[in-house]
Amino acid sequence: FLMIRRPPRSTQSRSSAAADVYKRQVLQEMDFEKMTVVELEAAKSAISHLQMPLKEIPSRRYTMNSSRGTIDLRGTLRASMKRAGDDIPLKYKTIRTKPPALVALCDISGSMTRYSRMLLHFMHTLTNARSEVFTFLFGTRLTNVTRYLRNKDVDESLEKASQAVNDWSGGTRIGECLHDFNYNWARRVLSRGSIVLLISDGLDRDSGVGLSKEVDKIKRSCNRLIWLNPLLRFDQFSPRSMGVRAILPNVHEFRPVHSLNNLTELAQALGTNTVSYTHLRAHETLRYL
Repeated sequence: FLMIRRPPRSTQSRSSAAADVYKRQVLQEMDFEKMTVVELEAAKSAISHLQMPLKEIPSRRYTMNSSRGTIDLRGTLRASMKRAGDDIPLKYKTIRTKPPALVALCDISGSMTRYSRMLLHFMHTLTNARSEVFTFLFGTRLTNVTRYLRNKDVDESLEKASQAVNDWSGGTRIGECLHDFNYNWARRVLSRGSIVLLISDGLDRDSGVGLSKEVDKIKRSCNRLIWLNPLLRFDQFSPRSMGVRAILPNVHEFRPVHSLNNLTELAQALGTNTVSYTHLRAHETLRYL
């Protein structure tokens, strides 16, 4: 009889761990469009555990501090009155900080279906981790789904959001929907230091009519306008469609959004003021067309 020696358990565990690391790396880089059902569930689980560091901005309010900051005259006078003027203890105040408002405008047309569903998982995580997060879906009309994403159960949230939308996987009228946002919602949700995520491939049924004007209005109403476009997964991407050419000159950043790596990089970028290199490359491409 032939004796077959099994490898030591430590060798088996190392090979198994290496295989798991390789699978995670592949999943991180895989296009959402190419994922199987099992891989999509793993990706959704990874999104729910993403860290969301939003760089805080100074507010107009102050908080009292005993040892540092600027001198609080009112607080100092009140403290001295309690001691009948015998002693004047200095009181200090510092400016409060808060995370900026984050607004997502997500395209749900047929060409964006798989990506928009994954981005909704991303926005659900943000909505439950931060205050002042607003999500709007648009195809041929604009729909506010913010209140549905505040539900802790992600499946129930997305189910209610999809039921509230009547134009899922249909056509796209980007300019008309952004006009609706500017006219009815911008003053309500955009505040000082706010960040806007425009999630779309830029393919517009109306050939970009009025689109440049509406995107420019959003840009002037917020601190950062980040365009997330899954078409950047293609190396040969160039801004040839009228919708893309209308949007591109009016955004601060231009990022891909087709994989978990892209979402991880986006989550990190929200805590900085770094401009994406892809945005600069796209502008250079637009210049020579």
